[in-house]
Amino acid sequence: MIDRILAKRIVPVVVLDSVESAEPLAEALLAGGLDIMEITFRTTAAEASIERIAARFPEILLGAGTLLEKDQVARAKNAGAVFGLAPGFNPAIVAAAQEIGLEFSPGVMTPSEVEGALALGCKLLKFFPAEAAGGVNMLKSLAGPYGHTGVRFVPTGGVSSANLSAYLKLPVVAAIGGSWMVDKQLVNEGKWAEITRITKEALAAAAAV
Repeated sequence: MIDRILAKRIVPVVVLDSVESAEPLAEALLAGGLDIMEITFRTTAAEASIERIAARFPEILLGAGTLLEKDQVARAKNAGAVFGLAPGFNPAIVAAAQEIGLEFSPGVMTPSEVEGALALGCKLLKFFPAEAAGGVNMLKSLAGPYGHTGVRFVPTGGVSSANLSAYLKLPVVAAIGGSWMVDKQLVNEGKWAEITRITKEALAAAAAV
């Protein structure tokens, strides 16, 4: 999973209001060259959307985000997600994911949370909310005492085309998580060609770092 994420360095954070948008969105991202996506469990369409994409596009590294409850972890795995994420660090959720073999990246923003996650064997961590939590400077500070452990971060929250390069230049950053290329309005209006265009631009910007 980490190798796949390192290859693209962008994880689109998707909120789907309609299951019908799942497959055309996946096609739009693939057309843009991106074979990774995180579908958040913030809507009732999440689980069925993961099922549809997993069945039709096995080449996509498919994640489930905003997993806050143990049953959501199990449902995400059963639907076809191959990795899970959460905005915060909850040891019970990490344990639930490990129990069923779901790769999991909890969210952290403090040294104590980083240490708690490392103690549970989590080496790929979501840094959230990235910009509000200090952004690039905070990650530089965390890299000092923890970089030697092999921990890598995926900053999410306030990351955009304007600042992605600043994050990706940090050795401790594996990838960035963002929603601008899968903006909710673009998805709901079915502007798939625009999503493909923005995705291509984002990947080109990441590759240029």
